[in-house]
Amino acid sequence: MHKILQCFVGEPENFLYFCSPNQFRGVRSDRRSGFVHLRKETVNKDSMYAIVTIAGQQFKVEKDRKVFVHRLGAEEGASVEFDEVLLVEDESGIKVGAPVLSGAKVTAKVLSHLKGDKVIVFKKKRRKGYKKKNGHRQYLSQIQIEDIVIG
Repeated sequence: MHKILQCFVGEPENFLYFCSPNQFRGVRSDRRSGFVHLRKETVNKDSMYAIVTIAGQQFKVEKDRKVFVHRLGAEEGASVEFDEVLLVEDESGIKVGAPVLSGAKVTAKVLSHLKGDKVIVFKKKRRKGYKKKNGHRQYLSQIQIEDIVIG
């Protein structure tokens, strides 16, 4: 009953469809016709990713990926470098730092500075007439990863 359907489209190493109707979330099934609509997963063997610390938070980044981080001090359009790289995976394997990789760095371009969605903080104590409502919008920067360099 738990068959994994595999369909190849184009070159088998580039596109791969996986579906298990009972185990895979995000798959729609058309009950009337019995067809299962599959989600396309891209398999890229040359992909390289890194886990890097940016403004006190850790992010998994890949080349050309856009990431929202806490506000950076750089101007829009400026290039920034992050040298606290904790882990890098490429075609040769996984390299883990202790705690960081020496010589590894990630370069990114600051696309824009913006504010995040409003978060409402509402405090209440029942039967006491105590209510406090407060809002907060986090200052963010959108960056695009340009390059990952292993030292």
